[in-house]
Amino acid sequence: MRFVYADYNATTPMDPAVADAMQPFLTEWFGNASSLHAAGRRARAALEQARRTILGALGDPTGQLVFTSGGTEADNLALLGAAEARQADGRHVVVSAIEHQAVLQAADVLARRGWQVTRLPVTRDGLVEVEALRRALTSDTTVVSIMHANNEVGALQPIAEVAAVVRAHGAWLHTDAVQSFGKVPVNVKTLGVDLLSLSAHKLCGPKGAGALYARRGVTVMPQHVGGPHEHGWRAGTEAVAACVGMARAVELSASHLPAWEAVRRRRDQLVAGLQQRLPDVVLNGHPALRVANTANLSFLGCEGEPLLIALDLEGVAVSTGAACASGSAEPSHVLLAMGLPEAQVRGSIRFSLGWQTTDDDVQALLERVPRVVTRLRAAAHAD
Repeated sequence: MRFVYADYNATTPMDPAVADAMQPFLTEWFGNASSLHAAGRRARAALEQARRTILGALGDPTGQLVFTSGGTEADNLALLGAAEARQADGRHVVVSAIEHQAVLQAADVLARRGWQVTRLPVTRDGLVEVEALRRALTSDTTVVSIMHANNEVGALQPIAEVAAVVRAHGAWLHTDAVQSFGKVPVNVKTLGVDLLSLSAHKLCGPKGAGALYARRGVTVMPQHVGGPHEHGWRAGTEAVAACVGMARAVELSASHLPAWEAVRRRRDQLVAGLQQRLPDVVLNGHPALRVANTANLSFLGCEGEPLLIALDLEGVAVSTGAACASGSAEPSHVLLAMGLPEAQVRGSIRFSLGWQTTDDDVQALLERVPRVVTRLRAAAHAD
């Protein structure tokens, strides 16, 4: 049976060129980047070149970049670190209700420490309204976090407009670009953000590597202590091989940008084909303002988790939402925040394609998904 992977928002296969770039730093060039001898200096030089590569790709060679263990840590460092750095100016932060849990739970930590936290509602299409944000800002607001592309429904937020409002208010704006970078052009100066999070394994890079960009003049209080690593922002010996791999993945992502139009075509073909073959299939999220690879669909009359398991048995890998929330019986906080009916939330499945997805993959999905959905609906009706 042909295996069809349609869960690229959860993780991506490592590009062989990334593995090749990492290999020397896993074997003969294994030095600690903090060591002063030749092996350490070689590692340090590779680390700093990786940093310059990513900053250049983000459009701000003079910016600051701290390597982290992934997108989750980058989000934590951005929200907690920036809030603590600016607490003398105010103790109010604003986050959207559909942020990744790395942001939402960091906001919960701040709330327990005495910060006021506002969770900004979104429209039924999963979009933040700029005027709603404007009304949420207060004289104590110092940090706002609005993700660039949502991981569950793919909604692309109006970050440049958001940034203009936040900047005029004197607050800092963080955006989680984990799901947007590499799929759409991401330039920190065009977006106008102060802080931006990235994750390597969403870009065909290694797991365990991420980064937080900060505009020059922005600072965060470290959340890891124990040494002067990463210019004092994040203690701990740097994973040089992973950082080198991330930089190579970032470089390669630029060459893949034109391929996302073909991904969009395949995604739309998948959605249209499923809706033609099955009744009661609803697209969740904005039909146009979303990244090219993501389609969150509700199959009314089905439960998401049994559908996921049944599809897995058919050789299809999909998701019921964020991979970080797998194993949880809780419904999607993103779909709930969008105000969708309970049955629509319960029956949701996320299909996320990659530039590696083929027409044959789409055809296989169009054959297997309707078969499985029809079987599960019949079983539910019989009960």
